[in-house]
Amino acid sequence: MSTPHLLNIALHVLAGTIAMAIGCYQLGNAKGGDAHRRWGRRFCYAGFVVCASAAAGLAAFRFLPNFAVLTVLVLYQLVGGWRSARTRERGPQAADAAWTIAAVAVAAWLAPIVLRAGGNVLVYSSLGALATLIVYDTARWCFPRRWFGTLWRYDHSYKLIASLFGMLSALVGNVVRFGQPWSQIVPSALGLATVAFFFAQLYRQDAARRAARPPA
Repeated sequence: MSTPHLLNIALHVLAGTIAMAIGCYQLGNAKGGDAHRRWGRRFCYAGFVVCASAAAGLAAFRFLPNFAVLTVLVLYQLVGGWRSARTRERGPQAADAAWTIAAVAVAAWLAPIVLRAGGNVLVYSSLGALATLIVYDTARWCFPRRWFGTLWRYDHSYKLIASLFGMLSALVGNVVRFGQPWSQIVPSALGLATVAFFFAQLYRQDAARRAARPPA
């Protein structure tokens, strides 16, 4: 490997380790406070470095279809989760529309390339997850604005948890040498279970708030 390639790998591994450590800490950290927001920003910053170094490696050194799609998916989730925490009850804004359009353009360009290069279960599942998110983000523009006061927390939780487990899936793809590509699906399955757990918590909190409201 050339020196630039090695340096890029070192940066990618370092940022990924930091992002995953912070992400796992955030799962157990109290939600909504200053500490959660502060560590959440750090998680996103590290995640952006992970995606940037991955994109550089794919473009300049070695193109791998699995990781190309996963890089786009994780970046889209990271930005979407960040944005939902910023817009909250206001719902999607012009910047969100621009981001979705950019994701559609990149996906339309990338999908034929990775499929011609040889798709597997991870490629198809990642493309499906990206397409599902794009459809959902597009459909949000039709939602009543009153929904977003509640919906943004689910959106934020799903996208950032999914980005964390997407990084874990990439880690497994690089480190685990048996059961490929199926072993990379395990982090995704764990991620979905984690999302379901936090969605259940959010639903109970919302139900408690509704029950505590005085009758109209």
